[in-house]
Amino acid sequence: MKETLSTLVAGQRRLASSSEQLAVLHQLTLAQDFDAALSEVGSYPLLPTTIDTLQINVGKLCNQTCLHCHVDAGPDRREVMTRETMQQCLDALSQTTIATVDVTGGAPELNPHFRWLVEQCRALDRHVIDRCNLTVLDLPSQTDLSEFLAVNQVEVVCSLPHYRELNTDRQRGDGVFAKSIRGLQRLNELGYGDAGSGLRLVLVANPVGAFLPAGQKSLEQEWKQELGRRYGIRFDALYTITNMPISRFLDWLIESTNLDQYMERLVTSFNPSTVAGLMCRNILSIGWDGSIYDCDFNQMLELPVTTSARHIRDFDLHALQSREIVVDRHCFGCTAGAGSSCSGATTT
Repeated sequence: MKETLSTLVAGQRRLASSSEQLAVLHQLTLAQDFDAALSEVGSYPLLPTTIDTLQINVGKLCNQTCLHCHVDAGPDRREVMTRETMQQCLDALSQTTIATVDVTGGAPELNPHFRWLVEQCRALDRHVIDRCNLTVLDLPSQTDLSEFLAVNQVEVVCSLPHYRELNTDRQRGDGVFAKSIRGLQRLNELGYGDAGSGLRLVLVANPVGAFLPAGQKSLEQEWKQELGRRYGIRFDALYTITNMPISRFLDWLIESTNLDQYMERLVTSFNPSTVAGLMCRNILSIGWDGSIYDCDFNQMLELPVTTSARHIRDFDLHALQSREIVVDRHCFGCTAGAGSSCSGATTT
């Protein structure tokens, strides 16, 4: 079985630095850069469409240390959003008609103010998504978390790399699969995944290796059949997400000598049809400290938005709606094949 991973920060690894990650990507010889690829299809500079989602990263603290994690989250991380910064997010949200608040981490539920934030967003009549790793539901401190999510009608989007134990534990750690199955069964007991319940349950699958996801529609059918047959689990949808060549996955690509091949695959698989659905065009990503980014990946690379106001306390929706989106080589991960976003594939 795989050994326990440490975060890049805890291990004092070179790639704990976002600037070092970008330097590694820039040293590669690629057929073209991302801005050039966009220019060829008439989409550079890349501009927002309609901002309909506020994604809030409430911290890097997590009870897991996953091989592919682009956040470099883990039990040793201490960056967590304060209640004051959450209030600034709520103040900004109340100025808009943004319909969805997407709460992520780390394990967002481990932020001591997570439940307060959810309740406040629901009081503003916003749809709330919780990006859940499932094993957090198994922690002694979170025994009532499933019920809290159900009572507040929170959509649960949860990570499960595969319906087989070996594949999941290889990526996310020993024992994660069994805990994840227990978490899914607990959510099902509360009505999650049942038609008409209003409790939406979505699974997210990342490839376990240096390749692109298979077709989302066919995988969803396969997973529904296998998880239902093996464990009686029901869910609404499956999202496939491409592993981004940053942070711990970038570190693994280098260690396994897969980086050049993987980046070549991303570049040569560039699909112009994915550009319209890029998530950076309809979301805003807020870091644990309140900084504003175009997406969660730019956040982890510390590439802030191009507007003068770069913190949520100075929120200016008009300026953000009119900004040019920051792009770099990692963005090929979102345009390869069927595309990749927080809502899965962007093309069929």
